[in-house]
Amino acid sequence: MEIPRYTLADIQYLPALPGIYTFYNNKEEVIYVGKAKNIKKRVADYFATSKLYNFKTERMITHIATMVYTVVNSEYEALLLENNLIKSLQPRYNILLKDGKTYPYLCITKDRFPKLIITRKTVPSLGKYYGPFTSSSSIRQTLEVIKKLFTFRTCNYNLSDINIAKNKFKVCLDYHLGHCKGPCQAFQDVTSYQKEIAQIEELLKNNFASIKKVLKEKMQAAAQLLAYKEAQAFKEKLMILDQYQSKSLVINPLVGDLDIVAMISDESHAFVGYLHIKQGAISFTQHRVITKKLEEEDRDLIPLVVCSLRFCSNSTAPEVLVNIPIDLNIGPFSITMPKIGDKRKLVELALQNALLCKKDFLYKKSHFQGRPNIMLLQLQHDLKLKTSPDWIECFDNSNIQGHHPVAAMVCFKDGRPSKKDYRQYNIKTIVGPNDCASMYEVIKRRYSHLVKAQEVLPNLIVVDGGKGQLNAAVLALQEIGLYGKIAIIGMAKRLEELYFPNDTLPLYLNKSSLSLTLLQQLRNEAHRFAIAFHRNKRSKAILHSEWEDISGIGPKTLAKLLQQLGSPNTIQASSLEQLAQVTGPAKAKQLYDYFLHKKSMEATKASENI
Repeated sequence: MEIPRYTLADIQYLPALPGIYTFYNNKEEVIYVGKAKNIKKRVADYFATSKLYNFKTERMITHIATMVYTVVNSEYEALLLENNLIKSLQPRYNILLKDGKTYPYLCITKDRFPKLIITRKTVPSLGKYYGPFTSSSSIRQTLEVIKKLFTFRTCNYNLSDINIAKNKFKVCLDYHLGHCKGPCQAFQDVTSYQKEIAQIEELLKNNFASIKKVLKEKMQAAAQLLAYKEAQAFKEKLMILDQYQSKSLVINPLVGDLDIVAMISDESHAFVGYLHIKQGAISFTQHRVITKKLEEEDRDLIPLVVCSLRFCSNSTAPEVLVNIPIDLNIGPFSITMPKIGDKRKLVELALQNALLCKKDFLYKKSHFQGRPNIMLLQLQHDLKLKTSPDWIECFDNSNIQGHHPVAAMVCFKDGRPSKKDYRQYNIKTIVGPNDCASMYEVIKRRYSHLVKAQEVLPNLIVVDGGKGQLNAAVLALQEIGLYGKIAIIGMAKRLEELYFPNDTLPLYLNKSSLSLTLLQQLRNEAHRFAIAFHRNKRSKAILHSEWEDISGIGPKTLAKLLQQLGSPNTIQASSLEQLAQVTGPAKAKQLYDYFLHKKSMEATKASENI
């Protein structure tokens, strides 16, 4: 089905309704996505001779060949659609609005006896999600507080009534340390366990009053029974809770749920400070640097930034506070600019964060732009290189006794990882554990391709290994005709020896030198990348070889199980309900029956051996 396109002559036929419009160039590339209350009027404004635009906008207009529009019900829906299209298409003339990394969440699963899981992926069917948290360290600190206050299980057992009645499980170390009350052996019932989980949910919602009330009642009850040791334990929990609460309180705990967005900008960038307030406590913060493309004004950027940040923090706050006045009604929340009071103080706090973000950005830009990398200059001096090693590639092999051999290449540009240039290789011509031959194959494949494609060559090649791997790499470069054109060294792990071609004695760098630090970063990154690739390949091979006889379970289903449940052992230990959430009831039943049969066979074999 072909999407209708409109040209400049068709502007009169555009609808006078809210929606989004998309501009295409002659190469059928999307160059701009915009929203409008009135599509016809907004698009016509671009081509009105009376309008004065900046140079960038005028240049964009000259590249517009065709356009497409989409009508929506409201301006808020137009804003959401514009936000999603900018993120997915990244048009040339739209601002760079990226979410960055995925932030961690704390998930309370929907099991009969729920578990607490740290995850960066949200699967609504798995359980309730709380967050996001600003970093993995902050979420682990919260989890540590929860462990000190409440008890819950960390095992992956299927704690059904039948399994518990059959006494299938034994309590683990968490039970003996007091972190779990042993529901696996019926030492704790479902009702009592769910009460603990409900209290954890209240803490994650920042509802501290109800938790304090329960702890105080338990402390007083224990004191009346003269159980002073138990009463002291509850008192210590209250102190832990007070300490945790004091770290997150804002100016006035009665402000409720709010989003605060403060923005300052210059000609080329906008700097954003964001605070998400939940039940009077700061639960999420973020800074954003936005690159302008058409010298947009702040009042035009604020709605899009608000929409993106609310999505990132999973916010449902009814009010958004900003530092720039805008006249816009965009849906289920209001946007206001407070002038006095506690809300104004919160806006000033977000503005202070935006100013600090701008200061850091300008400092890094002025301090490092055009300044030679000291680490690279030191490495060039220590290795006696003719040019600065601005582009370094490092290779490493990985296998277990020759099985599933792979290799990986990582790339550092200007002393920093360039992950888009990383490469992974399946070893094709080598049988058995032969690191030297594997290195020869990978080096030859890599640089034969670069020569054939006439691409830019690196300044330095680092081989993870000693003289054997280095000689194999040198032989490959000689056959390609690149030996002598690219500097190459080998780096042995044991004593950090650096080997050079045609040099029998290794070079030892000072353990505290910047050169060795950079080379160690390269080697460790290559090792990590190769190991991760090898583990992934081995896990897939194990899955396919072990479960290829299960009817109806193909590679896509296995990949989906691995992605959502983590590992083969976790999949095998999952309950029928957990499997059904990923694969559907029919395939889940096949898998579950297969695992039961496998366990019974293993148990029979073990009894025969006894």
